[in-house]
Amino acid sequence: MLKSIAPNKVQIGMFVEGFEGSWWQHPFWRSRFVISNPKDLERVRASEVSAVIIDTTKGAEPLEGTQPAPASSEQMPGGGPQKSADPAQKIAHARTAAATDVSASTKVYFDENARAAKIVDRSKKVVKQIFDGARLGKAVRSADVVDVVEEIAESIERSPKALLGIVRLKSKDEYTYLHSVAVCALMVNLSRQLQLPEKEVRDMGVAGLLHDVGKMAIPETVLNKPCRLDDDEFAIVKAHPEHGYALLTQGIGLPEAALDVCRHHHEKVDGSGYPFGLNGDQLSQAAKMGAICDVYDALTSNRAYKEAWTTAAAIGAMRSWEGHFDPKLLFAFMQSTAIFPAGMLVRLRSNRLAVVLENGRRTTQPRVKAFYSATDREMIAPQVVIIDDSLAHDQIMSEENPRHWALENWAELQDRLIHDS
Repeated sequence: MLKSIAPNKVQIGMFVEGFEGSWWQHPFWRSRFVISNPKDLERVRASEVSAVIIDTTKGAEPLEGTQPAPASSEQMPGGGPQKSADPAQKIAHARTAAATDVSASTKVYFDENARAAKIVDRSKKVVKQIFDGARLGKAVRSADVVDVVEEIAESIERSPKALLGIVRLKSKDEYTYLHSVAVCALMVNLSRQLQLPEKEVRDMGVAGLLHDVGKMAIPETVLNKPCRLDDDEFAIVKAHPEHGYALLTQGIGLPEAALDVCRHHHEKVDGSGYPFGLNGDQLSQAAKMGAICDVYDALTSNRAYKEAWTTAAAIGAMRSWEGHFDPKLLFAFMQSTAIFPAGMLVRLRSNRLAVVLENGRRTTQPRVKAFYSATDREMIAPQVVIIDDSLAHDQIMSEENPRHWALENWAELQDRLIHDS
C-alpha cells in the first residue's frame, strides 16, 4: 500500500516509492529505494520535498505516534527564539538516536537476508522445474519465470548485497540451477547500474535466468566431470547455446533479449568466442552483459573441477583478459558490485585520482587512496577513502589511464601508495 508521509516521519526500513514536489528538491538520483542506513535517513529528513511516498508492502510501516524530528534551527515553529539545549543533553540525544537507527538498520539487514534466502530457494525450485521440462522438450513460457524474476528484482532493489551474497553460497551439486538464479540477479543489478528502463531490467533478468537452459542437452557425465574436458566433450559443451536458443524459440511470450543472451553469452568482443566468433560490433549490449555476469558467477562458485575464487580475484582476472569483455560494461559491473581490483587508477566523484587498495579482512566496502587533484592537476596529501554507495560519500566514477595524467613512473608510485597504507 502506498502512503504519503512527512519527510521527518521517515524511518529506517521504509521503501521509498517517490517524492512529492520537484525532482531537484530531493537528494537522490533515483526515487525508488529502501532506507537502509542512518545517513540516507538524515538526508531524506533534511530534504525540501513536501512529502515522501512509501510502499508498505516492500518496507516498514509508519510508526504509530511518530513525532517529527526536532528542528535543526534555533527558531520555534511560531518564529520565536528557542533556547539552546544543554550540550550534554544534545550529546545524549544524538547517541540515543544513533543507537536506535543502527539497531533498526541491523534488523533490516538480517530481515532482508532471511527474505532473500527464501527467494533464492523458491527460484532454485522454479529453475529446476523449467530445466527438467526442457530435457523433455517442454516449451518455456514467460509466465513460468516472470514471478521469480520480479521477486529477485525487488530483492535487489531493497538490498543487492543480501541476495547476491546468499546465491554465491551454493554447493557444487546446486550449481546448475543456482548459477541461473545468480546470473539473473547480476543482470538485474547491472541493468540498474546502467539505469535501463524497468521493462528492460526485467527482460535482462529473464535472460539471465534462462541463459544456460541449453545445458540440459549435455550428458551429466560431461556437465559434472571433475577434470579437464577432452576435445570431443568440449565440442558437446560448445553446442549448448544453440540447443538453448532452439528451445527458447519454441517458448511463449519470452523477450528477445532472452534468446539473444542464451545464444551469444559465450561470444567475446575480440571475436574469439563461440558459437559464431562474433566481435563486439556484432554483439548486443544484452549479450555482452550476459557474458560478464555468467563468467563472474562461474569464477566465484565452487564447481566439480575447481574451488571458488574470491570476488576480488575474479574481477582482477576478468579485467586482465583483454578482448574478452566490453571494458565499459565491465567497469559498470564493478560499480554495481562495488568490487574493484587493487592497483586500479580511478577518478572519484570528488575529482581526485586514487588507487584502489586491497580490502582488509574486516572491510566490506572498497578502499582507495586519493593522492592527486584532477582539477588542479597536482599531487595532494594521500588520504585513504572508504567508498560508500550513499551519494553523501565519495564514489568511483571512472578508470583512468596514468599516461593521460602524466604520472611518471606509475608502477613505482602505485606500489608506494598501496604499501604505505
